[in-house]
Amino acid sequence: MKLLRTLQLLAALTLSLVLFLSAPAPVNALVDDALDVFHIVKEVTLTVLKAWNIVQESPAIQNLDFPLAREKQRKVLIRLKEVSKQIAQIEDQHAEQIAVAVDSVNNYVESYLKLLGRRTEMADIINRISSRFQQMQKYEAYQDKLETSTLLEFAKWTVSPNAYSVHHLMERLSLIMFGAEDKITSSNMFDLLIQSYETRAFVFLLIKKQTAKKEAKCLNNKDLLDKQNNKAIKLQQQQQSFIKQYAIISFNRSDEQLARKVIDTHRLFINENMSSTWTEGKYHILNHYEWSILERDLLLIESMFGFFMRFVNDHDNSVDLEERAVMDLAESVLRNDKIFSMDRIFQDIELIMVKQALYYRALVASKEERCHDQQSTQQFLYSLYSDIALTELKGYTMMEFSWMMLRIYGKGNFTQESELMREAYYQRTERTVRLLREVMNRADRIVWRCDPQMYKLGQTYEEVTRLIQGYIENEVDMNHNTECWRTCADYEFSKSEGCFKDKFCARQERCTGHIHNCRYVDSDMFICQSGRGSVRRYEYIQYENGITFGEESKCSRGTTQVDSWWRYLFWHCTYCFCYCDDIYSTKTDRYFNLRETLSDVAANKVVTGLRFTKQNRVFHLQIQEGELSPRGVINRTSLAWKPVENYTLYEKGVHNNRDYYTLSYGARSIDLDDIVTDDNTFVVTGVRFRVMGAHLNLEARLTEFNFETGKLVRPESNSFWKSNDNTDVSGDRRAKIVLNEPDMPIRTKAKSIPDSRHNQYIEFGPSSMRKDAGQSTVPFIDIQDVISNPSVPLAGIGIYHKGRPGYGGFLAPKLLTYDFTPHIQPPHSL
Repeated sequence: MKLLRTLQLLAALTLSLVLFLSAPAPVNALVDDALDVFHIVKEVTLTVLKAWNIVQESPAIQNLDFPLAREKQRKVLIRLKEVSKQIAQIEDQHAEQIAVAVDSVNNYVESYLKLLGRRTEMADIINRISSRFQQMQKYEAYQDKLETSTLLEFAKWTVSPNAYSVHHLMERLSLIMFGAEDKITSSNMFDLLIQSYETRAFVFLLIKKQTAKKEAKCLNNKDLLDKQNNKAIKLQQQQQSFIKQYAIISFNRSDEQLARKVIDTHRLFINENMSSTWTEGKYHILNHYEWSILERDLLLIESMFGFFMRFVNDHDNSVDLEERAVMDLAESVLRNDKIFSMDRIFQDIELIMVKQALYYRALVASKEERCHDQQSTQQFLYSLYSDIALTELKGYTMMEFSWMMLRIYGKGNFTQESELMREAYYQRTERTVRLLREVMNRADRIVWRCDPQMYKLGQTYEEVTRLIQGYIENEVDMNHNTECWRTCADYEFSKSEGCFKDKFCARQERCTGHIHNCRYVDSDMFICQSGRGSVRRYEYIQYENGITFGEESKCSRGTTQVDSWWRYLFWHCTYCFCYCDDIYSTKTDRYFNLRETLSDVAANKVVTGLRFTKQNRVFHLQIQEGELSPRGVINRTSLAWKPVENYTLYEKGVHNNRDYYTLSYGARSIDLDDIVTDDNTFVVTGVRFRVMGAHLNLEARLTEFNFETGKLVRPESNSFWKSNDNTDVSGDRRAKIVLNEPDMPIRTKAKSIPDSRHNQYIEFGPSSMRKDAGQSTVPFIDIQDVISNPSVPLAGIGIYHKGRPGYGGFLAPKLLTYDFTPHIQPPHSL
């Protein structure tokens, strides 16, 4: 922000205002509609130019000029040009000194809240004054072609006694910089800077009294902060090059036939291309003051466009066309005062979204909220840009229409103003698109689901059950000869061999598989067993030494006292806490589908969503599919979840390790990967799991498509499966995610967040012995739908873990949406 330089410019600008009473704002129109932003711009431009050709054909509206007015106008503009040259010379002479001073000030401002607020306010005022000055310079270049009414409106807007006049803006700037004269104490910019420097100097003296080691550390931290601040300032300066603005209007005269042609042209175009899309609160996550103001203005344009649509649709050839009604509409659209100004709104859009970097702030906000809105960050930015630009396009269309009507009815000739507007339109569009591409390149394309408000088994999550579960067993029952001469730690790998004298073993469900990792806790205990239909064995275990495993609560079945005993005086038959791999139990759900799931490519359908689902005890990765249309659009009416295959584990022809995979104590890992295409001409058309070593590994099928036509290109031959072939022992070795003392994830008060990255893996394992008595298998499986809104083709898919420290978390799928960035181009290059 060129602070001192702008103060110098203000004096010269004051002189120029006396000569020329300056003012209004820009006319912008960006490039979008929700389905295809950039095609509309191209069509709008062609439509407007054709409409102007209609107007130009009338001989009654040619060769009209205002000699006396133009001569005075020309003299004023010549003097303005001389003033502009003087200002430019001053800028050149002091540019280097100003740059050094501004950098010095900005280093403070970024870290001082009061200064930051003042600087932001100053930036807004300076930008508004600069835009007036740039508009004035624009008039110099076209001094012989501008309408007198254009300059009159420009002058009125500048000197009007309201908060938007240049005079008022300059007074505000002076108060911020120097404060009021009658105030003994002041909080102006200079006072705040002095206070900041004095405070910093005092702190520096204190630091000097510390040890050299501490001093070096502080300086290193300061260097890092300065580098960060410089980067931020540099980025901000790049974004604050200002728009070139242009003016208002006055036209010539024609007949009703010409007016009807213009109306018919606009009616056809807006009905085909411009539906009402803006709704209040759609971008609620942009919780910024600037956005609240801009949203209000965008809604005003949307409301006016609704009236405009009704007007052109109601005035077909069967309805009389009244000149007064047309003039009322045109004057409302071209109104330029403190209540409504299309020019001002267009100016504010670029100021807030581009120069004040709201697109970057939207990037940050979307990262925090994307799991709620089911959009990737890139999708959110693209949607935001599309809606804003389409609204601008509506305003642009209404202004062109209004100028044509004024010209047809003899109110002036605005050819030059219209050309200036189009030029500025393209320039602003290029700047916005350039910024948007940069922001979208930085934005990730991941879609994932937040935890629900309420966890519900079978609706929001599922569990792998009885894979490795806490289990109480006496050592006598882990020996086929019923001996008790070992310790619990000796039973690393065992199984239940019997039930000695129908003790506690007869009152609990026996472990049908292998028993692992036994340990001694205490000889005697009270056990609260779970309900008979539960996949848990115990709710909690309370040992006599005071240790409790699990959450102690009311026990519906009553507690059971379980005591170890002595045998033959020398053998102590001890109850051990072990882990049971209950592989043959009917209560264990540990199976994952290995069959591929493909979209209906014959119907040009692609994968648009994923979710885990459990069918007949088998976990499937189910796909949502939708028909692909031109330019990456998905036909919403075609969206559907493809049914999973309904086979059972013991069905004839169904085999382990071919149709499904069985987790076990020695093979219970799943790889966490992002499987993404490197080629932007491929999209996802299928998913499947395979087994690599002892790991479940995700694969995605990618198929070539044509972006312009939306057609899959010979999917039977132009498709391939992609995966990450790294393992934990080969290639770029995978890192393991370790869960420390994990409790059931549904007990957390804080919602889960993603904590894994590509090329990792996680093992299914028991929950914490202390927190849950090891009764659950974690992580749980998130079965919520993972889809984008609106649906888009996918460039990739992934499996990830989300959780919180101390909890088991959830395993869930994620989407990586198609990258639309390469297809974002300014309209003139289409």
